[in-house]
Amino acid sequence: MAGIGFELKRLFHKKGVLNTTKAYGYATVICAGPMLLGVILLLGIMALCSLFNTATHARELLICMITYTLLASVTVTSFFSMVVTRYVADMLFEEKNHAVLPCFWGSTVIMMAVGCVLYGIFLVFSGATLVQGILCFVLFGELIIVWNAMSFLSAIKDYKGIFMSFLTSVAVSIMLGALLLWLKFPVVEALLFAVSVGYGVMLVWNVILLHRYFPHTTLGAFTFLKWIDAFLPLALSGLFMNIGMFSHLVIMWFSDIRVHVHGLFYGAPWHDVPALLAFMTALTTTVNFVVSVEVNFYPKYRNHYSLYNDKGTIKDILQSEKEMLDTLKTEIFYTSLKQLLFTAACIALGGYLLDLLPLGFNEIMRGYFRTLCVAYGLYAIGNMLMLILLYFTDYKGACVTTAIFAVFTVILTIISLLFSNVYYGFGFLTAAMIFVVATALRLDYFTKKLPYYILSVQPLVAEDRSGLFARLGVFLEERFEKR
Repeated sequence: MAGIGFELKRLFHKKGVLNTTKAYGYATVICAGPMLLGVILLLGIMALCSLFNTATHARELLICMITYTLLASVTVTSFFSMVVTRYVADMLFEEKNHAVLPCFWGSTVIMMAVGCVLYGIFLVFSGATLVQGILCFVLFGELIIVWNAMSFLSAIKDYKGIFMSFLTSVAVSIMLGALLLWLKFPVVEALLFAVSVGYGVMLVWNVILLHRYFPHTTLGAFTFLKWIDAFLPLALSGLFMNIGMFSHLVIMWFSDIRVHVHGLFYGAPWHDVPALLAFMTALTTTVNFVVSVEVNFYPKYRNHYSLYNDKGTIKDILQSEKEMLDTLKTEIFYTSLKQLLFTAACIALGGYLLDLLPLGFNEIMRGYFRTLCVAYGLYAIGNMLMLILLYFTDYKGACVTTAIFAVFTVILTIISLLFSNVYYGFGFLTAAMIFVVATALRLDYFTKKLPYYILSVQPLVAEDRSGLFARLGVFLEERFEKR
């Protein structure tokens, strides 16, 4: 991630509003491209449905299908994404670039095998037609590959290429959807196809970028599975974070504002639409973390740890630790302040701007939007603190805090269903607040004992942490070689 920050910093050093806008655009797409694309496409679909006066049922079914597919794909990949990122970082550090591309395809195969079976079973019993089911299944597979590719694209400095793939995908989906609706194709099938083509463009473009950058080889496609055994808390952190972020959406589908759309497809449009828009406000911290915290903090961090390896004096180590932690506190403060100010601006201007969009906002939806803006703002700050824990390799702390976030999100959101629907969203808001407090306390505790964790917690001899996933990797490698 530091490499991303350094490269983006160079863009920010170029003078002019256009260059600054370009740098922020690159950072946003790199950090949240697939999910951002999904939100934009959902909003675009709503606009197209309004423009072509499509039936409400068709629009709701379409939104449900895309939302279900998005959440299912990100849930499957969330368990692997952080471990894969760690594996790629280790391979690049060891200058084993040839190991990166096999890992991409190996991890993709496993995610597809697990995800497609589970989601395929759901689609069979979902009540979707054959064409709708096939399109959802194809979209799910595309999303698995796109999500996974983003973990690898961070090593590529072709930001223009990544950004153009994003813009092209949006343009193709919207224009193709408008064309098919103009030609009187069935609404659900037409727009599902358009979205699938859009993500397909992004998939092909990103895979080409990966193949251009990394050397081709077929060896070691499943070696990364050893890293799951070694860094299981890291894998669980990704899964817990995903549950914490999105479980409140699923729970709302069983509330008194739910809408039974068709078969197994349920939705809560009054809550889902404000949640999607509020989620985008969290991008402020995500982008600033990459651009600011990593660029300014990482040199201090690297210098501090290098003193342990390069026989630095105790005085130098203590001084570098103070400088590092002071820089960290400053960056956390200013990044959090930017997020809170942006959240306040969105709440203040949201009432006016939302009325300009063809989304049918009412007073209850405006209330949900305000509540969820605060909630996702707090989540973004908590997520930043959790990522800093990962910087210090406090995987246990990250796992515990994300588990707290996931558990409280589920429990408090369920409890909120016992009250009036005007209070929906407060469960997630409270959970996000607890998440911020938990990560802040853990980070404070960990940094106060930093020398202990650097020197005393490390094993004296090398440990073999091979387990179930390592054995699975060996088995798959043997089967792959036989073929």
